[in-house]
Amino acid sequence: MSYLMPTYVRQPISFVRGQGSYLYTADGTAYLDALTGIAVCGLGHCHPTISRAMKEQTDTLIHTSNLYGIDWQEKAGEILCQKAGMDKVFFANSGAEANECALKLARLYAHNQGKSRPKVIVMEHAFHGRTLLTVTATANPKARSGFFTLDDDFIRVPFNDISAVEALTDDKDICAVFVEPIQGEGGLHTPSDDYLEKLQNICHDNDWLFMLDEVQTGNGRTGKYFAYQYSNVKPDVLTTAKGLGNGFPVGACMVSGKAKDLFGAGSHGSTFGGTPFGCRAVCAVYDELTDEVMTNAVRESDFIRQSMREHFPQIDVLGRGMMIGFGLPDDVDCTHIVDMARDEFHLILNVTGGNVIRLLPALNISHDDTVILTDRLIGLLKKTLGRVEYWYLP
Repeated sequence: MSYLMPTYVRQPISFVRGQGSYLYTADGTAYLDALTGIAVCGLGHCHPTISRAMKEQTDTLIHTSNLYGIDWQEKAGEILCQKAGMDKVFFANSGAEANECALKLARLYAHNQGKSRPKVIVMEHAFHGRTLLTVTATANPKARSGFFTLDDDFIRVPFNDISAVEALTDDKDICAVFVEPIQGEGGLHTPSDDYLEKLQNICHDNDWLFMLDEVQTGNGRTGKYFAYQYSNVKPDVLTTAKGLGNGFPVGACMVSGKAKDLFGAGSHGSTFGGTPFGCRAVCAVYDELTDEVMTNAVRESDFIRQSMREHFPQIDVLGRGMMIGFGLPDDVDCTHIVDMARDEFHLILNVTGGNVIRLLPALNISHDDTVILTDRLIGLLKKTLGRVEYWYLP
């Protein structure tokens, strides 16, 4: 009997140790982790420098309160805002909390404009979290079902469809657009190169907040510190989490421009947001997430994509950097892919958006491990797509 609420469909495996790109079961069996906790351990498991900083901080100071100054929080805020080109930051504990903060900012912005029923534009296939407000912004029906979501507060339009947003500019209740630069949970949908810039222009012309959810795409995942930096845009609100603490739960909501001065004392808060320990982790990750690491992420992810294109020209190659997706044909049964990858190839991955194999490897993965990952993935897909020949583990 388990005393845990059955909120997860857990796989029949448990890991006791991690190192770099590998997870280990109690009997010492190694599994190549191409998911990294769903884009959380971007620098691999138990990175020695980050672990050393965390251990040192546990012996120094873990928690005080935001009633007092927190030196590590000040430092983490400075380096994160400078890297993002933003002005201020609020530290939370998760991506959902960071996004809840963003949506509260949008509502306060609307209130200051005299709007009593503010609406935020969000996208089909979006995923923004599981708090009541963020799950309303999320598109997944299963995540929303039964929770009496606040649907009157949002307008949902197709992703990567500028005309659908332009068609709403006469709605005086709209106060913001909230969008992921690349949709992670929705199937690694990647928009056209000018999509974010056009969205920003619409927001500017209509005095809306331009808000980006980089919970999954941030912290080097796509090869730049933030995915929006591939575009010529600057958000009013920017959220991130996942890779921010390399395994320790930290989220952040940053503001600039029209959103910079919305919050004052008492507008928002978090008991555990921005603790000395959490912010020390943020600073340690920042020190290790160098340009060389992000260059490695692009180079190794290009190797994976090119290898898959050569072997399987019929599949769609999706995503950017170490946010990698392979869209399988609709007639392929994806039900057992995750189990087959784990049990036969000792490869950890998942399927998202119905038929997209998603890989989120460590940004600093070695080339040798990239080759191993690619070989196992090719073997998995040869078997999945009905080929006679495929590779088992050596």
